[in-house]
Amino acid sequence: TPRGGGIPIFFSLAVTSILFLPLDRHLLGILGGALILVIMGFLDDKYDLNPYLRLALGFLAATIPVIAGVGISFITNPWGGLINFTPFLSDIFAVFWIVFLMNMINMGAKGIDGQLTGVVIISALTIAALSLRFSADITQWPVIILASITTGAFAGFLPWHIYPQKIMPGYGGATLAGYLLAILSILSTTKVGTLMVVLGIPLIDTGYTIIRRLLSGKSPVWGDRRHLHHRLLDSGLSKSQVALFYWLITAILGILALNLNAASKLYTMIGIGGLVGGIILWLSYRQSK
Repeated sequence: TPRGGGIPIFFSLAVTSILFLPLDRHLLGILGGALILVIMGFLDDKYDLNPYLRLALGFLAATIPVIAGVGISFITNPWGGLINFTPFLSDIFAVFWIVFLMNMINMGAKGIDGQLTGVVIISALTIAALSLRFSADITQWPVIILASITTGAFAGFLPWHIYPQKIMPGYGGATLAGYLLAILSILSTTKVGTLMVVLGIPLIDTGYTIIRRLLSGKSPVWGDRRHLHHRLLDSGLSKSQVALFYWLITAILGILALNLNAASKLYTMIGIGGLVGGIILWLSYRQSK
């Protein structure tokens, strides 16, 4: 099965963005970083690049939009007020947030036919809906448009990715998804917490996976077949059912995230962590018998 799904997703995103958004330094930076990810994804799908080289190139791609002015100047304190960053810390935090989400999405949300595209569509729609609440602020309209373009680019790819998939998103498509969602969360008045709630299942699952690999003396960047979606498959669910499970949970969390304050988002993430951990432990116990 071809693994170059990131290429058509990027071209649809780039052409539509140039048509409907002002071609300023922010957009050029976003598209420049996205282009690096797609080229890297193509090379990885063809030559299986070293994971550490991919990580370094991911940092390069994330740095480009940040240099262009996409930065996280503050985050909301769950217990009240704002946590402000200096310009230097703002850029550093933005780079690490983008790279973090790229890798989390790649590791935890692309293992099953249709899984990635559905999760990204729902997440981008959530950001668009969130920004639409503040549409009186003219600066939010480019965010709404870019979120809608992201939704459309992945929706166009969905018929090729649902079971049985005809084209895989590949490493390029998965990292591009995380990259775009991270940037949208920054542009939509820094709604990092909202996106973390929406993507709670893949984020928590990948976090558990990294901890498990480190505790067993393995590198966290080398893959295995013990993610939650793999365990759900082994429990007897079909690929379509696993994908629908991820879509449904993501949609429910998206609706919740639009109606939660900062403190509630934190408690929700803790609850999701406990729930996902419990499911993984139960499936591990059941499959070991």
